[in-house]
Amino acid sequence: MELDQQVAQKIVKRAMHIIPNSVNVMDKNGIIIASGDTTRLNQKHIGAVIAIRKNRVVEVDELLSQKWNQEAKPGINIPINYLGKIFGVVGVSGHPEEVRPYAELVKMTAELIIEQYILIEQERWSHRYKEEFILQLVDNSQKYPLLAQQAHFFGIDLSLDYIVVLINLCHSNQNQLQELVNYLQQQNVLFAIHSLDSVLILLPASERQNKRLLKTLVPPHWNLRAYKIIVGGFLGGNEKLALSYKTALSTLNYGLKFFPKKAVYFFEQYQLPVLLDDLTDSWQAKELLKPINKLYTQDTNQQLHKTLQQYFLSNCDLTLTAQNLFIHINTLRYRLNKIEQITSLSFNRIEDLFIFYLSILLKK
Repeated sequence: MELDQQVAQKIVKRAMHIIPNSVNVMDKNGIIIASGDTTRLNQKHIGAVIAIRKNRVVEVDELLSQKWNQEAKPGINIPINYLGKIFGVVGVSGHPEEVRPYAELVKMTAELIIEQYILIEQERWSHRYKEEFILQLVDNSQKYPLLAQQAHFFGIDLSLDYIVVLINLCHSNQNQLQELVNYLQQQNVLFAIHSLDSVLILLPASERQNKRLLKTLVPPHWNLRAYKIIVGGFLGGNEKLALSYKTALSTLNYGLKFFPKKAVYFFEQYQLPVLLDDLTDSWQAKELLKPINKLYTQDTNQQLHKTLQQYFLSNCDLTLTAQNLFIHINTLRYRLNKIEQITSLSFNRIEDLFIFYLSILLKK
């Protein structure tokens, strides 16, 4: 780590809250990068250069300052050390006899700020690379033995079973995403930012049906309409996390399409339609759905689309379908007959019924 202007300015500000004298911070080249006297910025400080070279305190009195042509004002300059490394120099302006009592205090302040900054940066580094590793786990682009070695480095036991949980923000913004990230850090869960509107979490597979635990994955004051929780499937093998991730994505797509008001989606509840999701753009799906294309290519048939969808969401129960559509059952029968006429398919033939069902699942 190098001493940058931001940290140096923080040292100056903190020190000058404690003592009445102006404080300078010089980098490892002796250049003033922060000062209570802004006119001195970017100047080379001879006293700091000597302090760095000899790793000792350098006091500058009036006589020495004049000898150096005022390139260093009177004061005390102390090397800033952390873990045996010199990061720069902190200087306290004034007559050495007067500022000597403050020198060690300012040095301590500077080194504490640097230590805090380094620890924060180390924590950020660890979290950032841990996030990248989690995303690699679900992407499955690397060989399993290498992933296991990296997992050990981050303290993740891959011998345990995990599933992927996605938290999707319905109206995402930077503040909301940051609030969720801060909250999850406090909850001590394995997570990574998945996109600008979602976070990916690795949850023990044994907890996949624990609805109480799932609720603790979002801030308690959040409205249910602000997010969706998607619980991926639990599958075996070394690729189980990658497969769990894929099922979570497909479950999200299916849930948003058919149950947009729900807050929590479980893959196991929608297993068949989710597993069929990858067939959407396949030639097999296009061939199977040829007979029903007429129904989906006419804008005037939008009402029939909705009727067909509700028919299957109601488990092919005519009475329940009519109730959910707020229509008379005879009106429902009329619409279903109309669908049969347009498609030349029949609800009474199992193969045709299957094609109708597939069209609801696969048509985007």
